[in-house]
Amino acid sequence: MLAKDIMKTDVITVSEDTTIKEIAQILTDNKISGVPVVNQEGKLVGIVTEGDLLHKEANPRIPKFFGILGAMIYLGGIDQYKEDFKKLAASKASEIMTTEVITVSKNTEIGAIATLMVEHNIKRIPVIENGKIIGIVSRADIIRTIAQ
Repeated sequence: MLAKDIMKTDVITVSEDTTIKEIAQILTDNKISGVPVVNQEGKLVGIVTEGDLLHKEANPRIPKFFGILGAMIYLGGIDQYKEDFKKLAASKASEIMTTEVITVSKNTEIGAIATLMVEHNIKRIPVIENGKIIGIVSRADIIRTIAQ
């Protein structure tokens, strides 16, 4: 089976200027855990998930470091700290969204989609054609296929 056989085609999206509060309401009202972000031309530019929104309430993860001769040497995590802080200060989709979105085409095998979900710990993958969203495949869609 292919993505086109199980994808949902009535994809809910938001614009880059959609506020955090509006996104939270959309996720809640539609009982979904993430929403693709599209630009004015309708092209995918990012995705906002519940995980992204949690950053609004969480403290940024402090990077590990040690001091030597008055200098601070970071052991890693400084980029994660900057990203966490950026999301904490966000007020709209373009400021909180994940921009490196994993996508598939309508002809991608379901097994390949499941593998991407497991490898990247993601719950949904947009199906793209010419840069625009034509569908979305969620974990539930794949599980439903297994059950049938």
